Formats: sequence, C-alpha cells, structure tokens
Amino acid sequence: MAEFAVSLVVEKLTNLLTQQASYMDGVSRKIVQLRNELRWMQSFIKDADTKQEENDLMQQWVNDVRDVAYETEEVIETYVSKAAARSTFDLVTKPFHLYKVGKEIESIRMRIREISGRRNAYGVERNSRGEGRGVNDRLRWWRQPSPHVEEDDIIELVEDTKALLTQLTSMESRRRVVSVVGMGGLGKTTLAKRLYNHNDVKNHFDCRAWIYVSKEFRRRDILQGIVTDVNALNRVEMDVLEKLKEEDLLKKLHEFLEERRYLVVLDDVWSMEVWDCLEKAFPSGKTGSKVMLTTRNKEVALHADGEGIPHEPRILTENESLQLFCKKAFHGINSLPRELNKLGKDMVMRCGGLPLAVVVLGGLLSRKSKSTEEWHRVFRNITWHLTKGQDRIATILSLSYNDLPSHLKSCFLYLGLFPEDVSVQTKKLIHLWIAEGFLPQEGEETAEGVAEKCLNELIDRCMIQVVRLNSLGRVKTVRIHDLLRDLAISQGREEIFLEIHHGNKAEQSETISTKSRRHAIHSRYDRYVFLKKFAPHLRSLLFFNREYNVDVERKRMKIGFIEKKLNVIYKNFKLLRVLDMEGVRVVSLPDTIGSLIQLRYLGLRKTNLEEELPLSMGNLQNLQTLDLRYSCFLKRIPNVIWKMVDLRHLLLYTPFDSPESGHLRMDTLCNLQSLPYIETGNWINNGGLANMTSLRQLGIDGLSRQQVTSVISMMERLQDIQSLSLSLTEQEMFPILTGLSYCEHLQKLCFYGRIEKLPDPQEFPPNLIKLTLHNSELQRDSITKLERLPNLEMLVLGDGSYNWREMVFSSESFPKLEILKLHLLKELEDWIVEEKAMPKLKHLVINRCEKLKQIPDGLKLATTLKELEIVGMPVEFEYRLRTKDFFEFKNTPSIKSTTDMLAIGLGSHQNVGWPETQFG
Repeated sequence: MAEFAVSLVVEKLTNLLTQQASYMDGVSRKIVQLRNELRWMQSFIKDADTKQEENDLMQQWVNDVRDVAYETEEVIETYVSKAAARSTFDLVTKPFHLYKVGKEIESIRMRIREISGRRNAYGVERNSRGEGRGVNDRLRWWRQPSPHVEEDDIIELVEDTKALLTQLTSMESRRRVVSVVGMGGLGKTTLAKRLYNHNDVKNHFDCRAWIYVSKEFRRRDILQGIVTDVNALNRVEMDVLEKLKEEDLLKKLHEFLEERRYLVVLDDVWSMEVWDCLEKAFPSGKTGSKVMLTTRNKEVALHADGEGIPHEPRILTENESLQLFCKKAFHGINSLPRELNKLGKDMVMRCGGLPLAVVVLGGLLSRKSKSTEEWHRVFRNITWHLTKGQDRIATILSLSYNDLPSHLKSCFLYLGLFPEDVSVQTKKLIHLWIAEGFLPQEGEETAEGVAEKCLNELIDRCMIQVVRLNSLGRVKTVRIHDLLRDLAISQGREEIFLEIHHGNKAEQSETISTKSRRHAIHSRYDRYVFLKKFAPHLRSLLFFNREYNVDVERKRMKIGFIEKKLNVIYKNFKLLRVLDMEGVRVVSLPDTIGSLIQLRYLGLRKTNLEEELPLSMGNLQNLQTLDLRYSCFLKRIPNVIWKMVDLRHLLLYTPFDSPESGHLRMDTLCNLQSLPYIETGNWINNGGLANMTSLRQLGIDGLSRQQVTSVISMMERLQDIQSLSLSLTEQEMFPILTGLSYCEHLQKLCFYGRIEKLPDPQEFPPNLIKLTLHNSELQRDSITKLERLPNLEMLVLGDGSYNWREMVFSSESFPKLEILKLHLLKELEDWIVEEKAMPKLKHLVINRCEKLKQIPDGLKLATTLKELEIVGMPVEFEYRLRTKDFFEFKNTPSIKSTTDMLAIGLGSHQNVGWPETQFG
C-alpha cells in the first residue's frame, strides 16, 4: 500500500504542474524536486513492501514512507483548495500562502531525506526487476477473466446434500426450521445455495426467498427482502413499501405465507435475537413449509427449532481438498503435474480441509507460474505465516491479499467499508473507485473500463463473490465473504486506509485512528459529531444507517438534528473526495456544501430533500458523480450543472415525480457518460446533446415527434453510446426511426410510445443486443423485421406494444435470442412458434397476456429453454400448463407459474402446485 500511496502522489504532482500551473507560480521548482525525490523512492518501496511482514523495522520504514506521501498530498491539496476558493487567495494573501506551502514542502523533503538515509540500515534494495515486472503485471491483469455465473468449481458433498434435501422436502404439518451450522469458510452458504436452486426444492415449494442477515441486521430490511422475493405485495403497494409500518409489513407477509408452502433461507444468522424478532412472520403455512438457517452458532439453530437436528457439514477430505484446489489452480483439471505433486499436496494440507481456504489458495496459484521455484516461494510464505499466527484461514487469505497489485489492494480494502453481507451495486462501486483515484490509466481506455476489469480480476481471484448478473450477463451486484471482509478491515486499519463507526462511543474514541482517510458510519446519527477530529485527513465519508417509521414530530426533530451534525462535515472537511449520504434523512443542503471543491462523488440517493439544491453546488467543479435518484420530494434541479465540467454520471430518476430538469444548461458536459433519465428541453438543440461526445447511456422523457428527430440526427456524433431510451408524450408518435445504424456500440434500445413504422433490420444498430418496446402499437408485419435482427439476445414486448390477435415466429427466426418477455399483450390469442425458431432461447416470461390460449407447441421440445415463468395468466391457461403441457416440457429444468390474486385483494401471487414427478 505504501507503493500505491507514493505512486498516487507522484501522479498528482505531475498533473498539478501541468493542469494547475497558475496556482503553482513561485513553488513549482520545489514541487518538481519533491516529485523527483518521491519518484526515486518508488524504486525501493516494492522490495520493502514484500519484506515488511518479516521485519518490524522494515514495516516501520514502509509506514514512514506512506505517511510522508499522505502528508505531501494533504499539503498540496490544501493549498490548491485555498487557491481555487479565491475568496481567501488574493494579491495580498497569495505571497503568504506561497511562503507557507514552500516551508511545508521543504519540511517534507527533509523528512524524505531522513527516511531515505535509513534505507540501507534496514536492508531495502532497489527493485532491479521493476521494468519487466511492470510489463508482466500489465499483461496479467489486463487479461479478460471468464464470467462467474455459477459456482461450478465446488466439491459435491453428496451425503450432506441428500440429508438436507430430505429435511427440506419432508411433509410435516407445521413449519419446521432446517439449520446448517459450522465455522466461517466451511461452505455453509454454498451448500445452502445449491439446495435452494435444486430442482426438487424449486418444484416442492410455492414460493421461496433468500435473505442475508449478518451481525448488524435490521428487521425491516429482512422483512422487505422476503416480501420482495416472494412477491407478497401488488405493484401499488410495492411503490410505497418504505412507508408501510414495520408491523403492517410483518402482518402482510404472515398472511401471504399462511396459504402457501414456502421456503425462506436466512443466511448467516449470528444471534437468537434474529429469530425472536422474525418468528411471527413465519406461519405454519401449507404442509411442508420450511425456514432454513445458516449460522456459526449451534445454539442459535436449536433456539429456532428445539426438535430439529442442526446439520454440520464436514470438512473436506485430503482428496476432496486436492480436487477442489486443482479445479481452481488449473481451471478444471483434476490432478497435479508430477513435478508439483508433493508441493501442491503440502500446501493443500495446511488449509485444514476448509473449502474457502482451498479456493483462495487455488485462486492465488492460478495466477502464478507453474514452476517449482514459484510454488516453493508461495509455500515458504505459507509456512512463515502459519508459524507466526494461529489463525490459519486469515494467513491464507492474507497471502492472497499480499499478491494483489497495489491498485487492486486499494479496490479490495474499499469493500471493507460496506456493512457485512450487503450486496454492493457494481456501478456504484466503480464510481467510488474512480472518485478515489485508485485506478491506473492505460492508453485510451476509460476509467470505467479499467475499473470493470479490476472488478473482474478480484472476482477471478476469489476475493469477492458475484451476487447477481444483469440481463446481458454482466456483473450487477457483488459481496465480500465475512472472513475476507474481516481481513479488509484489519488490513485497512493497519494501513490507516479506513475506519468504521459503530454505536459504542467510548470504544470509538479509544480505538479509531485520527489519521484514517476513509470512514463509514454504521452507527446512530449522534455519532457524527466525533468526525470533526478527523477533518485534516478525511477523504471519504459513507453512511450506511437508516431509520424508519418514526412519528412525524420525532422525524422532524431527528432530521433537524442530523442536518446540524452534517454541517460539521460541510464546514470542516475541505479535502473530502467522496460523500455518500444514501438513506440519510435530510430535507435540505446548506450553501456551505459548495466549499467541498475536491468532491468527486456526491450521493444523495433516497434522501428526503424537499427544497431546491443550493446554487453553491456549481462550485463543485471536480464532481464526477451526482446521484439524486429517489430523492422523492426534490422538485427542481438548479441550473448550475453546466459548471461541473468533469461530471461523468448524472443520475436523476425518481418514480412518478422526478425533479424538473428540462431547463438545465448542458452544453459544457463533454465528459458526461451516464444520463439515464432527464426531461426533454431546449438543452437538446442548444448544443447540450451534440457536445456530450463521451455519452454511453441516455434516457429522455417527454419527447415530441420533432425532438425525437433531432435526437436521432445527433446520434452519429455520439459514437460511444451504448444504451438509449426515448419516451414520448401522450398522443405523439415516433417518426421513421432511421439513422441509428451509425451507432456501432449501441447495444440497448428502448422506445416508449407509438411507432409509425418499425425500421428495417439493416436500419437498426448493427450490434443491438436488447430491445424493449412499450405502447408501440406495432404493425402486424413488425415481427418479421424483429426476428431478422442478427445479434438480438433479449426482447421485451411490453404493454401495448403488439395489439394483434395472432403472432408468428417463423422458422429460423431470432437466431441469437436468449431472453423473451411478453408483458400485457392483451389482444394476443394465438402465438405460433415454427420449427427452429429461437434456437438459443433460455428464459421465457409470459405476464398477463390474458387471451393467450396456450404455450406454443414449437417450444415444448426446446432443448435450450432453462426457465419458463408464467405470471398472472387465466385459470384455464394455468391448468393446461400444470396438467397436459407439464410433461411435454421435459427439457426445461425450471418452470414457475403464478396465479394473479389481485382480484381478491391480496395483491400477491401464488405458485401453482406441480406434480411431484421430477424432470429435466
């Protein structure tokens, strides 16, 4: 990490000399000297970083180097902030500021020389292989990793799976709890996940839900997660989900589950309190209903069900460990090369049969040369770690962390700021990494592209886990294993990289370092005041606490108290780069927020902002990401966005009542990449859209026919556009949509509104992957055009998109289509799928197509269809599907059908009871 700190400061000093030279007049020569001395120190720091864990003096030297790099950054950024503010930097005060920063630079240079003088005494050597190593590292980490959709490289524990499957599918009259108990890293969650996705389990239960609990659980979050997974609320109720009282939410969930055979998995339960506060939500339900727990504490399992027998997965045998290790280290090969056989077995033995340790070790060695010398080096490090410490797993994990390139270490440690077991949105994580400046710049690749490759490498190294993929197979959310999070936190604190605030005030004041540069608030709001003492060093502040369902008066008092405490941040944290207040209940922002001129990321998602944002936000000229999504009461965006010339991601969407944005001036935002929602306005034709040449994602609402023509005519300038969504005002109609064929990178296209004439296939973007249509009123022959799109992988025909009685998919149509969703096609009665149509279809959804008689015969023998989902269809359709048609879908492993219950006021869906026969 010291290597990363020094390299980051060297890069900043170089940029400062070129981009902000006007501020440096008078001290530029000293800054050049300082940069050169730090650059010289870089040649030694890599050697010291690798040796520091074996030598306390070396560790102290590395810490000194890191501290002087951080001090340099603070001195320079403080000076630049004052210069940029100008109110305190005029002709009278400028000489004073220059003299002061000059003295501070000289003091830092003296420290650098003193630290360098101790280098030989501590045995630090120049890294003679620096050049070659850099090339090899670049080749290694630029390699595109394979996508991680499922955990294929696991060992099938047949006995454990069989025993738990028997428990889960047993038909007791009352609800039972099935528990999986064991130490961290034993594979409890992996085993539970395989059972949860087992075909026998899917077909046995009417509805299922999977919820991560963790130590710092909130009952409301858990209830909301279960409600969402089992579809317990109708669409209207879901829109006001957060406004429901907690007890009402529990009651609705209880009533919904009472008439169903359900399975709810509570993953990673730490205390009996979890069960005590959730038990009332779980009725007996239909015969055979189950709750499944994974926990490290056997007492928790017995507390939930005293008559149950908690299942404890065994550790892996030597042969199983070796098999799993080979899968990871050699990408599927099940045996070791002869020359590495003994070394490999010795290393695997030291993992103690713990699956997580084996997987991480295998992931580490998969990146190493398959030579005895390289494996001996890894083995020697393992031996040293294990002789020094008692925690075998932590040492194995530390070894994998130490092997990360410096920029990936920072990216990994950053995940320690997030609460335990939380799913992290990858887009948000990438924006945060960029705001922090963690990523190396390589050629013409965007910072977002570099960040995504870093994310994939951490996944490939088994340092983080994939939670969800988006419709196109890209990683949407990730999480970090508890043990790896513990490593990130302990290592991050040691590196003064991060700190986490919990509720114990006395504990905070004694244990938290005042030098830590990134803080996460996991505690109550009244702890914010203690942040003031961290002001000189703080770079990032993230909030993860939320309070729900307080009465109006208490809520008003609480919000006022919060805003008073947040003023401490705005006034004192002048060097802050990241401020994420998602979920913090504030109604306004003060003018002082404009003083945070170093800010790169401002997250105001799901706040209670009511007033217009202050005009002083125009001072945030370094801002890269502004997230105002779901700020439900914000009425208008001030016309100062144009001043934020470095803005890359402007996120505005709020359901039903998004803030006014059509009046904004946008012509200066040439770096903007993401604008997923904005109202139409004069900005389109006043140079705003034409100048957004970096744009990747664009969504415009409320367009007229003429404005659509203007937007389409500008697409040729937006060569990097990847996603486009256009929505018309009522009564308008899309013109002939020609001109999109120039957009070679456009992959996602969405139209809301009537389409006069669908373009011919050659007039669509050539690499279109996903197409969504709503209220399109397509002509009858439109399907013959859509089915000839050569690269289309996902098609969504939404409400009002196709209003004809018959729809035909001809032979050999949709050659690459994998996902098809039909929503609310109310006139469709007969759907014909001819032979060899959709040869790659994997997932089919039919939702409330009320007149459709049956699923096409042409799909019944489809060998590629893996998931069939039927939602809200008539009783006759459902009955045919679960009787006559059921056994004809012999190649489809997952069929889910739900009956619309809105008519009887439950606002929920019920799974059809399927025959017990296993298929697929």
